[in-house]
Amino acid sequence: MTKRRIKKVAIIGSGIMGSGIACHFANIGVDVLLLDIVPRELNDAEKAKGLTLNDNIVRNRIVNDALGKALKSNPSPIYHQKFASRITTGNLEDDISKVAHVDWIMEVVVERLDIKKQVFETLDKHRTPGTLITSNTSGIPIHFMSEGRSEDFQNHFCGTHFFNPARYLKLFEIIPGPKTSSDVLDFLNGYGEQFLGKTSVVAKDTPAFIGNRIGIFGIQSLFHQVKELGLTIEEVDKLTGPVIGRPKSATFRTVDVVGLDTLVHVANGIYDNCPDDEAHELFKLPDFINTMMENKWLGSKTGQGFYKKVKHADGSSEILSLDLDTLEYRKSKKANFATLELTKTIDKVIDRFPILVSGKDKAGAFYRKNFAAMFAYVSNRIPEISDELYKIDDAMKAGFGWEHGPFQIWDAIGIEKGIDIMKSEGLEPASWVNDMLTSGSKSFYTIKEGATYFYNISSKSQEKVPGQDAFIILDNIRKSNEVFKNSGVVIEDLGDGILNCEFQSKMNTIGGDVLAGLNKAIDIAEKDFDGLVIGNQGANFSVGANIGMIFMMAVEQEYDELNAAIKYFQDTMMRMRYSAIPTISAPHGMTLGGGCELSMHVDKVVAAAETYIGLVEFGVGVIPGGGGSKEMALRASDAFRKGDVELNTLQEYFLTIGMAKVSTSAYEAFDLGVLQKGKDIVVVNKDRQIATAKAHARSMADAGYTQPLKRNDVKVLGKQALGMFLVGTDAMEASKYISEHDHKIANKLAYVMAGGDLSEPTLVSEQYLLDLEREAFLSLCTERKTLERIQYMLKTGKPLRN
Repeated sequence: MTKRRIKKVAIIGSGIMGSGIACHFANIGVDVLLLDIVPRELNDAEKAKGLTLNDNIVRNRIVNDALGKALKSNPSPIYHQKFASRITTGNLEDDISKVAHVDWIMEVVVERLDIKKQVFETLDKHRTPGTLITSNTSGIPIHFMSEGRSEDFQNHFCGTHFFNPARYLKLFEIIPGPKTSSDVLDFLNGYGEQFLGKTSVVAKDTPAFIGNRIGIFGIQSLFHQVKELGLTIEEVDKLTGPVIGRPKSATFRTVDVVGLDTLVHVANGIYDNCPDDEAHELFKLPDFINTMMENKWLGSKTGQGFYKKVKHADGSSEILSLDLDTLEYRKSKKANFATLELTKTIDKVIDRFPILVSGKDKAGAFYRKNFAAMFAYVSNRIPEISDELYKIDDAMKAGFGWEHGPFQIWDAIGIEKGIDIMKSEGLEPASWVNDMLTSGSKSFYTIKEGATYFYNISSKSQEKVPGQDAFIILDNIRKSNEVFKNSGVVIEDLGDGILNCEFQSKMNTIGGDVLAGLNKAIDIAEKDFDGLVIGNQGANFSVGANIGMIFMMAVEQEYDELNAAIKYFQDTMMRMRYSAIPTISAPHGMTLGGGCELSMHVDKVVAAAETYIGLVEFGVGVIPGGGGSKEMALRASDAFRKGDVELNTLQEYFLTIGMAKVSTSAYEAFDLGVLQKGKDIVVVNKDRQIATAKAHARSMADAGYTQPLKRNDVKVLGKQALGMFLVGTDAMEASKYISEHDHKIANKLAYVMAGGDLSEPTLVSEQYLLDLEREAFLSLCTERKTLERIQYMLKTGKPLRN
């Protein structure tokens, strides 16, 4: 069979979803044809210009305006603005014939069956046989859409449901139609995971599929519980946010962002189309939701929803909350619960659930009622919406940002304990759960030989979750493959001669134990292994150095100890660069300060596409002191080209640090000089990152890796550069663009990156620059303003400008 490749796609419909999907295909290097309807009348601007409905700019106005709006939105749907050049726009009249030349056509028009069927009738006339054709519907039955179409159309047609925003949410539901080829399903399942970076879930053709069926049930359940338990919306958001591994926006803020009308549309669809659902009445909208719909309190899109931002006469702003009893906005109230206090020392979310459901206060009652309803509901959805329980967990984690799916949470609480909670709420699990316990299986999931197994209801046995072979799941191998552990790191054997060093500190900050662990990892790898990966699967790679430790040393004026600590950091970074084995870092999420410095010193970076990386030390009143300032000077030196103005090149690297620039994707990090073209790579699917990093370490070792020679050829420009920088910083302070303290920090950085006040351009060693960097860092730690900034950052988590 010919191997199917996706080189070009056509997206039909350029709304928020269509443009977002188009941008994500552009993100992964696919050419996109984005089409929409032709306007039926001129707008005022077009009339003023004397344009007609026949002008091309008018005919493509809808699609171009929609894409332009998407590209300006925040967060951005695209990894790098230059990737937008991969998208060609057009309209459904002039450009429809072009769909004959694409590999995949995706319909993303309004959620009306009649309109979708009209679009498919037109596409069926123009598509080339064998071309994939899918719908991004969020709930319309797939079998209705392909009725009356050609045999080839129906064989290659199914639903492919992205969640919004397409770049950030990982769920990719694939819903077969009555005649969808198994080859098409297999291809889309693999393509979604490998190329789009998604969690692919093949769902049944049932109302709202998997993600929205369970997700909307959860939200509707909360809508009905909130008044019953006498909870405020702030309290519900406190209880359903990060404490249980859910997004910060929790429940009500999420509804405001998504739009109440969107949620109501899906809930009504489930209510109308699932009359036999045992929780049918739960999908009926409470009175307060109907009132909000009538008032157009839909959330962010209308300026108010469950929360409302108001501006006062003095220019200040305030977030008000909706009182669900009076339906009037009031000042927000702080939410506090004794049960939540008991979980503050428990870092792993999965370990909190037994404590939460045992709470004696209103929070405990909420969790028991909430989880009882969810456990009962998901158990009853098998086999209706899925034959396999892991698909429900995957859908909720990937589509709604849950850290753990409902069956994983049930396992954490204990299956029998979960059943007891259900019974106390007047609920029962599906019969297969009791059958499972009777058969001797006491959990929905088990771990064997580094792989995850799930309870298969049809075979009544534990079976391996498919698709894991491309992944390394650290949670699954941590205990069995541990080589070394301290309070800061766990070092694991990844197999095939490659080690992994995984940070275990809070927010993966880099302190003494982490540095000791990194050195230990190099010692072990050089002695008994062939390569080292520095990677973890937490929310973030590392938020940087332990600034609390720096603050305490500076306050106590323990400058000798601080000097030694900074030198230890620098020396560890240099060991990363000059070890006898290849070193690979696998950054993802926030990779700031020291985390960025670490990644700049390894042999290769295998970055997740969603990596927000940068040297942010200016925000706390210092310069990068773990080799970052030195490294930017070195990279500027390597970037000097004959005929270039070297000062201009150095200035770009200087500004990257001075403006504390952070990339909004790994691809932007190449522009900042933090990642290096031709050396570092980006993976779209974060789940593949550790396995990919391991493969590169193995490949480098097999190619005959040898320890690099230390650099003594870094060109610094001395007084020539220093003078330029000092004039610039003086001017910026004089124009009040930067503060007096910012001026002082910038001058210290200038001194380091210029190589000091050398009289002429000179070749120096890395150690020469590291010594300048450390001296500058320490001198800034004696400044009162620096200590104020560090203290403010420790207290608020935000940088202070003064």
